[in-house]
Amino acid sequence: MNAPDRIDSYVLADGEKKMVYANDEKIPNAGTFTIAKETHTVGHLLQMQVLRNNQVRYCGYKMPHPLQNSMLVKVQTTTSKATPVAVVGAALAELQSECEVLDRSFRDAVSEKKDALAREERERAAARRAQGPAMY
Repeated sequence: MNAPDRIDSYVLADGEKKMVYANDEKIPNAGTFTIAKETHTVGHLLQMQVLRNNQVRYCGYKMPHPLQNSMLVKVQTTTSKATPVAVVGAALAELQSECEVLDRSFRDAVSEKKDALAREERERAAARRAQGPAMY
């Protein structure tokens, strides 16, 4: 088959960088990030997080080709004080903290559900013991 190995779509090769930034020479205060081994999910999350910043004029992403495991994220800021690198770095930090909160909430919910299921099972076992042996 012509399809690449699946592992190549998410594991970085030796020496391959996760994210590379290239300054845009034609548009002021703009640049393009090339992010390796990511999908539309990360692209959309990053785009929405970057656009929350008031100093961002434009942010968009594209996947160059379905068989290429890379994504291009273009960012333009309103002033030279807020560089695209700083804006994306802040957005990634915010995303990471939000993901940690979600992960903690999910783990707490799972723990509560496990406790509730164990409690129900103990109650059922106690009810069966109270009924005595089954007669057939």
